[in-house]
Amino acid sequence: MKFGIVNTIFVSEPDEAAALGVLVEQAGFESIWTVEHVVIPVQYESRYPYARSGKMPGREETPLADPLIWLTWLAAHTTTLKLATGVLILPQRNPLILAKEVATLDRLSGGRVMLGVGVGWLKEEFDALGAEFSNRGARTDEYISVLRELWAEREASFRGRWIDFDPVRMFPKPDNTTSVPIHVGGHSPAAARRAGRLGDGYYPTTTDLTELASRFALARSTAQEAGRDPDAIEMTCAGARDLAGVEQRAELGADRILIPLLGPTIEDCKRQVGEFAEQVIGKL
Repeated sequence: MKFGIVNTIFVSEPDEAAALGVLVEQAGFESIWTVEHVVIPVQYESRYPYARSGKMPGREETPLADPLIWLTWLAAHTTTLKLATGVLILPQRNPLILAKEVATLDRLSGGRVMLGVGVGWLKEEFDALGAEFSNRGARTDEYISVLRELWAEREASFRGRWIDFDPVRMFPKPDNTTSVPIHVGGHSPAAARRAGRLGDGYYPTTTDLTELASRFALARSTAQEAGRDPDAIEMTCAGARDLAGVEQRAELGADRILIPLLGPTIEDCKRQVGEFAEQVIGKL
């Protein structure tokens, strides 16, 4: 079992972020994950799917750092820790620019990047960015294909519904392979099927074990239908706080468990990391 930390209190001050990365690496965690929102509209009607209130938790001035820049900072202060987005909102971004950014970070970090992607839920944010919300799922599928083409081919070209370009060269390429691992995030059936068709990994953002089992099964069955090896899709989940929780998720087929930092201070985060490392990682 692999373990990761999720930057959910958004440690964005330089010294604290660097210290967190070093602490997580030394404690035996495999990876650190961070989320994304470019802007949070002051007023929004979209429902946040992970809280009963329908609103994002946290204060108005929550410092949501750009995930790729934040991970670059951590890459410079660590040596083995894998660096993941959990998740980056793919249909809000230009996939050619993103391919360049991610490949560059992967080269600079020695092949430590995992790109977690999702379709997003906050329509008002899409509106502010001038991005279409209604077709975000289909565009995510296409953008994943664009990323893989640019990373794999010396001369890449693409003909799609939204992205269309003649042969181009994009370097650097990812460090160790022709692609950075893409982990599809989301708890919906559509996300599970997307992971089965297109993902190297799947991260259903649910802590409900029944729903988790259903989504894992759907991702695997979709992969099999698509002629892919379902066992090659790495399964990531959250919600375990003790050995019993880890064992439950392992029985469902989880390969990695993420632990969200609950704060509210950096000292609280350090305590949580240390306690989990001692009580769980150290006993496996």
